Amino acid sequence: MSDNLTIGILAKRGGVNVETIRYYQRRGLLQEPSKPRTGFRRYPEDSVRRVRFIKRAQALGFTLEEIIGLLALDERKACLETRGIAAHKLELVEKNIADLTKMRKSLSRLVRFCDESSAGAPCPIIHLLADD
Repeated sequence: MSDNLTIGILAKRGGVNVETIRYYQRRGLLQEPSKPRTGFRRYPEDSVRRVRFIKRAQALGFTLEEIIGLLALDERKACLETRGIAAHKLELVEKNIADLTKMRKSLSRLVRFCDESSAGAPCPIIHLLADD
C-alpha cells in the first residue's frame, strides 16, 4: 500500500479538516507519519478508511475514548466484545429516546396550559414548573 496522501488530501477524502487530522494524531487515533528531510508527510491510503470510521463512530454517539477502545478491539479481532459495546451504546440511546419522549410530553402539556390561559393571567408554565 502506497503512502501518497498529504494531510490536506487525507482530510478532504476523510470528510474532515486538517486540524481534525492533527487532533486525531494527538489523541492517538491516527499515526503521524515521519517527516522526510524534504517534502511533506505522506499518509497511507488506509488512513482515509480510519478517519471515516472515527467520524461515523462519533456520529453514532461513541466518544473518542470509546473509539480508541474499539480500534484496539479490532486489532485483537474481538468481535464479541465489540458487539457488547455496541449493544450497550444502543441501550443508552434507547434510554435517551425514552427520556426525550417524556420531556416532549411534559413540554407539550406546558404549552397547552399556556395556550388555554387567559391573557394577563400569571404564566402557567412558570407556576407549574415552580410547584412541587
